[in-house]
Amino acid sequence: MAIVFWSSHDVFAFSSSPRLIATRRFINSPKLEPSNMFECCRKRSMVDKVEIQENNVSGSFNMLFLGHNIALGYRNHTNIVMRISSVDSKDSDPSVLINGHFDSPLGSPGAGDCGSCVGSMLEIARLIVDSGWVPYRPVIFLFNGAEELFMLGSHGFMKTHKWRDTIGAFINVEASGTGGLDLLCQSGPTSWPSDVYAEAAIYPMANSAAQDVFPVIPGDTDYRIFSEDYGNIPGLDIIFLLGGYFYHTSYDTIDRLIPGSIQARGENLFSIIKTFTNSSKLKSTYITNSSGVTANAFNDERAVFSDYFSWFMMFYSRRVATILHSIPVFVFLFMSFMRGRSHSWSAAFFDFMKGFLFHAFGTTLAIVMPVAFSILRLQFSTQAMNWFAHPCLAFVMFIPSSLVGLLIPRIIWRQIPLSQDVSIVKISKQVLSDEAMFWGTFGFYAILTSVYLVSGLSGGFMMFFTSISMLPAWISFCLSVKSFGRLSLRTIMSYILPLIPCLAYAVYFGGFLSQFVIEKMGMMGSLPPPYGYYVPDAIVASLVGILTGWCVGPLMPICSGWLGRLSILQFLLHFTVFSLAISCQFFPYATSAPKRVVFQHTIHTAGSSQIMESTYDFSVTDSNSLLFLFQHAPEVAKELNVTSDFSIESALVSQRQDWMAIFPVSFLFSNSVKFSANKDDILKQYEFFPNLFVQNPYSNSENGPRRVHLELHLGSLEEIWVTVLNITGPLSNWSFADNVLPGTETYGGGPRSYICRLSGPSDSNWTFWLEANNSEALRVDLAVLEQKLVGPANRLKGLFPDWVDVTAYSSFMSSYIL
Repeated sequence: MAIVFWSSHDVFAFSSSPRLIATRRFINSPKLEPSNMFECCRKRSMVDKVEIQENNVSGSFNMLFLGHNIALGYRNHTNIVMRISSVDSKDSDPSVLINGHFDSPLGSPGAGDCGSCVGSMLEIARLIVDSGWVPYRPVIFLFNGAEELFMLGSHGFMKTHKWRDTIGAFINVEASGTGGLDLLCQSGPTSWPSDVYAEAAIYPMANSAAQDVFPVIPGDTDYRIFSEDYGNIPGLDIIFLLGGYFYHTSYDTIDRLIPGSIQARGENLFSIIKTFTNSSKLKSTYITNSSGVTANAFNDERAVFSDYFSWFMMFYSRRVATILHSIPVFVFLFMSFMRGRSHSWSAAFFDFMKGFLFHAFGTTLAIVMPVAFSILRLQFSTQAMNWFAHPCLAFVMFIPSSLVGLLIPRIIWRQIPLSQDVSIVKISKQVLSDEAMFWGTFGFYAILTSVYLVSGLSGGFMMFFTSISMLPAWISFCLSVKSFGRLSLRTIMSYILPLIPCLAYAVYFGGFLSQFVIEKMGMMGSLPPPYGYYVPDAIVASLVGILTGWCVGPLMPICSGWLGRLSILQFLLHFTVFSLAISCQFFPYATSAPKRVVFQHTIHTAGSSQIMESTYDFSVTDSNSLLFLFQHAPEVAKELNVTSDFSIESALVSQRQDWMAIFPVSFLFSNSVKFSANKDDILKQYEFFPNLFVQNPYSNSENGPRRVHLELHLGSLEEIWVTVLNITGPLSNWSFADNVLPGTETYGGGPRSYICRLSGPSDSNWTFWLEANNSEALRVDLAVLEQKLVGPANRLKGLFPDWVDVTAYSSFMSSYIL
């Protein structure tokens, strides 16, 4: 039976406007929209028990996020929890959790992130009820109301909800874009979840190499809360990765969702949920954690797996990988022994190692050459990242020079003497040379496979697949040589054809990876000059070089005789220069690939009603600086009185501490600038500003620790996203995070300090205490992020061209000595 997911209405309900914390739209949406849909499920269910709860969560904890220590305090965030089970199920029955968040990031409608997730979950819930299928184990849907504020909703659920101890497996549904196949990015802590995925996914998109890479990506998901920080629950982290141009932008609207994505995700999720609920390995977390379950083949360690064009999954355990991934190295050593047993094993081995070194050298040049050309191009160009809105341009620019790098060692190879004596082995030099180059190349991929294995990484499958695929290609080549000769086109094709499955996979995976990386280059941050200007181009060039070496490298031992000609090298070099010159004519951005700009109206206050300074602060998140922006956005430049002789060096610099409201994202910024702004509109809009008051005098002895009780008034602000406290001085304890201090931070060049982010409805004040271990003063820097812009600031935002996405807000800052 075909299953059709009609979730566009559900997505539209959640993405027609931003669902930002503390806005009226957000406060109303979980109570009116989802609950109404849930009530429909409850009424239609004849065979299932449907339980729905609105769960308000509050709490405080410490976290290491993006490499920075931070404390988080939150109150009255809303989760919607729905449990579907058989009518005779018990509350203690092991269950499967599906988690997705319905809050959206600052300034974004959030159709992809994560209205698409919520829409899929709602449709699956409806399908479970309408189809008459009764889950063998309960299914819990957690509609999470505070993920964008650093996973607060999932933390609140894991710390307070009565069903948390029944969860035996979970699926975290996320989006880092607007669609495409949803990649299994993380699974664990055992191999059982990935085994379930391999068995159940109808359109599998998974590669265990993603688990090697994900920890270094600047971002995180609720997966860490369930599986690492506050639970040891087996689970899957499934994420939309393509369409990243619109991730966390105002362009993340329903019309940008990639067609077919939600349908494929829904079919996958429904099948995976069924498999999880029917699995005998599904246990409650309290049972799993207390019973001392012994390790077995499917729960002792992560497995190695990969999809093939989303047609099927290849999956095997780590123990099997230990055997399989060792085979190529043994084949390499065995063949060098077999070739040299009649005369000199060492001579054959040395020839094979020469082939290995030359292929490694060629692969290195395949990376270095495009990087060098990318840097050279930027010497003559006024803009970087010309490929950003035109991903195919990156391949046109960098593949030819990468091929040159691969071919140069092959030309040199012809002049290198062999260690084996032709007169002794009685085999032609051409044959020995081809053998040495082939087995050297094979050894290169074999050793890479072993390196992955020894280092404990899970991505060795790709190199294993490459090396193993070369063996039938070599056998086919040797047989064809006997029939058609070494230089025949048929002989060349007999080598290429067995490699097609491997090379096609390399192109498939490489294309997906390169598209993902190119889309994310727009938000990697503006690195400090002068070298930061070159970094995005160098990263993309090196990535294209790596992928070219992977896709073309296995062909080089045999095909380099045809390709390694001076005329071909000249053509590739000429084409490289031509493509680099043409690329300068392409504008880096478009509405389909917008440039990201952060616009902060900074208001420095003193007391509850006085403004000390008001400025417009700007920063960008890629290597094309604000100077580039003002040159191509003349209306904005005119409004800010930016003249043609403007330079970053002569402008007022916006310091990192001015961006404290969005810590730690502010570490992505450099060369930020600010312009003076009028204070009157702020004074008209707000009667009172945020202010920190001492609630009662110090309560401890003069020489011992002193405790200061404080009350934070949030003034007349209406839509507060977050409040950030930066505390310096002899702080020894506080009332946050169970009285545990996080690690210290050095922020904005100042002394070591403690950072705390507070979030939740702003209709009441925050009360807390700080404790110092001596009489030295404590300093508290306060930044309150208001999601609204006032008057001229709002008008200024509207002047930006449509190829720019502006994240705009107001930041109220003040300082206190205690």
